[in-house]
Amino acid sequence: MKTYKIIALFVVLVLGFNHTAKADEGMWLPFMISEVLHEQMQEKGLNLSREEIFSLKESSLKDAIVSFGGGCTGEIISDQGLLLTNHHCGYGRIQSHSTTENDYLSDGFWAMSMDEELPNPNLFVNFLVDVEEVTDDIYAEIDESMSKEERTTAISRVSNRLIDEATEGTHYHANVRSMFAGNEFFLFVYERFDDVRLVGAPPSSIGKFGGDTDNWMWPRHTGDFALFRVYTAPDGSPASYHEENIPLKPRHHLPVSAKGVQDGDFTMILGFPGSTQRYLTSHGINYKLEYEYPVRIDIRRKKLDIIEEAMAQSDEIRIKYASKQSGIANYWKNFIGVSNALERLNVAQSKKEIEAEFENWVNEDANRMEEYAHVMDLYSEAYEGYESFQSHHFIFWEAILTGPDVIRNALAYRTLANLMQEEAEDEKVAEEVEKLRETIEGRYNNYDRGVDQELWAAMIKVYNRDVPEAHKPEIFEDINQTYQSDFSAFAHDVYNTSVFATADNLQNFLDKPTYETLEDDWVFRVATTLMDTYSALQNQMSEYDDMLATAERLFIKGLKEMNPDKLYYPDANSTMRFTYGTVGGYEPADAVYYDYVTTLSGVMEKEDPEHHEFIVPQELKDLYDARDYSWYGEDDTMIVNFIANNDITGGNSGSPVLDGDGNLIGLAFDGNWEAMSMDILFEHQMQKCINVDARYILFIIDKFAGASHLIDEMTIVR
Repeated sequence: MKTYKIIALFVVLVLGFNHTAKADEGMWLPFMISEVLHEQMQEKGLNLSREEIFSLKESSLKDAIVSFGGGCTGEIISDQGLLLTNHHCGYGRIQSHSTTENDYLSDGFWAMSMDEELPNPNLFVNFLVDVEEVTDDIYAEIDESMSKEERTTAISRVSNRLIDEATEGTHYHANVRSMFAGNEFFLFVYERFDDVRLVGAPPSSIGKFGGDTDNWMWPRHTGDFALFRVYTAPDGSPASYHEENIPLKPRHHLPVSAKGVQDGDFTMILGFPGSTQRYLTSHGINYKLEYEYPVRIDIRRKKLDIIEEAMAQSDEIRIKYASKQSGIANYWKNFIGVSNALERLNVAQSKKEIEAEFENWVNEDANRMEEYAHVMDLYSEAYEGYESFQSHHFIFWEAILTGPDVIRNALAYRTLANLMQEEAEDEKVAEEVEKLRETIEGRYNNYDRGVDQELWAAMIKVYNRDVPEAHKPEIFEDINQTYQSDFSAFAHDVYNTSVFATADNLQNFLDKPTYETLEDDWVFRVATTLMDTYSALQNQMSEYDDMLATAERLFIKGLKEMNPDKLYYPDANSTMRFTYGTVGGYEPADAVYYDYVTTLSGVMEKEDPEHHEFIVPQELKDLYDARDYSWYGEDDTMIVNFIANNDITGGNSGSPVLDGDGNLIGLAFDGNWEAMSMDILFEHQMQKCINVDARYILFIIDKFAGASHLIDEMTIVR
């Protein structure tokens, strides 16, 4: 195992902290908590040492934090591997176990013993076990004269060597991540556990209360949580699901506080935020506003209209498409909010002011001009190049690659087609056939032919309408000529003839596969042609990718040189980060103030039996009417959600909100509408993190679900 080497950047953090910096902004690397930053946190209420937050030698908070499924965060809250995350993070797993007879999405699920906990194939959690800065190793093999391709190849070669050295003889896995657009590099080593079982989830009327209407909004009244459990082999090592597996014995688990929160309380969040673009320039913002967001908003809305109409007509389809609908809707609304915030806050102008300051700084010194004078020109040229391709990239991703399911299913058969076309050995073809046969059930488990056919008609029409003729493949000439632009008729014929239209069709094809069948199949032809077109255009755009990568690396390097007394944090990239701040309300508009907590009374005020997003379970209403909150309430009040000014983004979903002693006081699950520019610009006055109060989680588990055995295994701080 490699050693923990962070000395160089640690010195920068200690010496470079800007004492006037806002304490609420920043997704900081927890293995680099400087003395000054630690003091700032202590002033706000932190009572832990740096080592108690993050240590590779001793048990620390980081040992309770996991990357959940690769896209969310979770935390261990008992010494038996009990894991807490968001309901929306576990939504796909809850859906996968749901049927019309056992509708866990609608009714919730609670395992009353470990024997009842439900396994989840392909669900995993990662614990961070080691980290090392490897910038010197990487830079020993690269220089500024390299093209992006050469640079990428060299970085990959060195990274693979470092990964092999770090994991040799262990069951760990690792990756090397770039920080500050390639100015620094770190090696992260993880321990992965693949037996993660569903323990409990409230009904969607609690876990998803408010639905898309309330998404990204405050005030909020959502019990967005779910419980899982991590299992190991009997010897404590990671293992796939097996009946003999035992609950994980964690190095650390988080105590759960029932003390509640007050205005001004210290809050800290540890998690795995996915991606931010805090160093995006005005060029990038304008490109997003013109070429990305409008396209993605429009196409996602079309997909949602089709899916939601079908879900409203059938419980079977509702369950099948619940997770897909949720995923599409979440960022459909996000794109709208981001667009509005960028324009309302005039973020591009704020970025232009930084860019002008940068250029003035560069022009003051001949050495700086030699290194940085071309940076802004590179940005201009790169985005002008992207604009020449208009929105093809986003149209393809939204309408085709994440449109009808049959497109992705067909693309998985390209290897088989190539083997048959090249008349490969029968054994190789047979191996590929069996591999594909094993995937059919999973690919068609949440598929409805009628819904997919409608998506095909709508998405192929969008592609035909919106892609410029210069970028549109010739196959559309055949489609338009044959069907006279009647894409519904085209879809009807496609789904009546294609081997990809049903799982049975595909099984029959694999019994006697031929290249000619695929070659004549409309789905396979369209899917492969559009993918080839996309790949060709991406290759043409690669020179602009090179320009942008160079510009970003030099711009950030120059910014840090220009402001040596300012502390910069790297953009989020799914590595562990911490953020700290305080509980508090905000003023979203003139004469409007939002308090920092919401209560169960607000749930009852929002109830609407005619609106599926605002249904309230009778059991919850009974508890409310009786004010039966036990010790989880404050007198006759049940707090549901609270807000703090911690800096989070996607991937932080399910992150623990901690008090100054490291106790869990809440569960992060959303940001607020007024600050939707959060991934590009932190809005100091209004940006908030929305959290489920820990007491509401305990209340639902105990009083609503009657699963007090889960409370018993937690460490409760009262």
